[in-house]
Amino acid sequence: MDSELLMILDQIERDKGVDKEILIQAVETAVASAAKKIWTVGKEQEIQVVLDRKTGKLMAYADGEEIKSKDFGRIAAQTAKQVVIQKIREAEKDVVFSEYQARIGQIVTGSVYRIDKGNIIVDLSKTEAFIPRSEQSGKEEFKQGDRIRAYVLDVRRETKGPQIVLSRAHPHFVKRLFELEVPEIYDGIVEVKSIARDPGERTKIAVYSKEEKIDCVGACVGMRGSRVKSIVTELHGEKIDIVRYSEDKKTYIQAAMSPAEIAQMHLYAAERRADIVVADDQLSIAIGKHGQNIRLASQLVGWQLEVFSLTQWKEHAEKLPEKSSEIVTPTEQSTEPSALAQLSGVGDKLVTLLQEKGFTTLESIAESSVDELSQIKGLGKVKAAKIIKEAKSLSSKK
Repeated sequence: MDSELLMILDQIERDKGVDKEILIQAVETAVASAAKKIWTVGKEQEIQVVLDRKTGKLMAYADGEEIKSKDFGRIAAQTAKQVVIQKIREAEKDVVFSEYQARIGQIVTGSVYRIDKGNIIVDLSKTEAFIPRSEQSGKEEFKQGDRIRAYVLDVRRETKGPQIVLSRAHPHFVKRLFELEVPEIYDGIVEVKSIARDPGERTKIAVYSKEEKIDCVGACVGMRGSRVKSIVTELHGEKIDIVRYSEDKKTYIQAAMSPAEIAQMHLYAAERRADIVVADDQLSIAIGKHGQNIRLASQLVGWQLEVFSLTQWKEHAEKLPEKSSEIVTPTEQSTEPSALAQLSGVGDKLVTLLQEKGFTTLESIAESSVDELSQIKGLGKVKAAKIIKEAKSLSSKK
């Protein structure tokens, strides 16, 4: 047993990263405690156990004198074995804790092990994690054995072992999915500036390109919407609005409020607040279902946004005290021209619809088919064919 113990301790040090000297001290302390229970010694006497670092032999001493007992070898072997097992378990827990502590903020993949009181227990191969009900999207359903991806929210050190808390509701889960799907984001060419999310319903994400030649929205959407479709599928149908970030708050707010068309904005920069005025028939679109659109736009921009119809604004404006505000009308709003606007009969609304479906460049339209294009709301086959023909002509001249 003597030399075998040293070999085991050496292996634990190599495999688990636990310092050998710590292991030796743990064995000595545990064996001394166990030996004291079988030997009658004075209250003032202390039993000391020493493990020979060369031979692996365990020896017990009381007041400097070695104690020899036929029971000591058996007690020492049993106790040393228990200590080794305990240290291996502790080391494994520490390894798991350190590994997942370093992965906080990243996405991990596992399989659903079971559902426990609404919590999803996830098998990560090396260990288990869980997604609390509060970190789940309300419209998603999983069953045992399903593959699942989630965002590492927190790792807690507990007596039973590390508790790994995952999330599928956190806004950064969507951000990480875009990093995985969009190489330009992963490489740092396109930057995610802000994100606002209503889990299971809608996400607004603001992106910015550091290179003029790269269209940040087009990069995120992908050819014919392939990249964003992949993320929507992962989120079980959650809608995603990709917004072009701008330092100009007027332009940024206008983009964030999409798909609503703004008639007028009253900006109060010092208060980081804006009153948005829309046509009466645009009010429900601007507000969104249960106030979702205006709420997410506010979160995305970081300003308090309030929306009024033209009729409501006339009444509201009369009650307002005179206050310094910047008034912006659509003609004053700075908008970035789209190459798609060059196409005959393609207005801003159709440009938006085309971009949402992944047709962000003239080339992507030129390569599409009439059947694909005519699936867009309000676009018939005749007009689709005309647009494709013109897109081919314009792209060939570039």
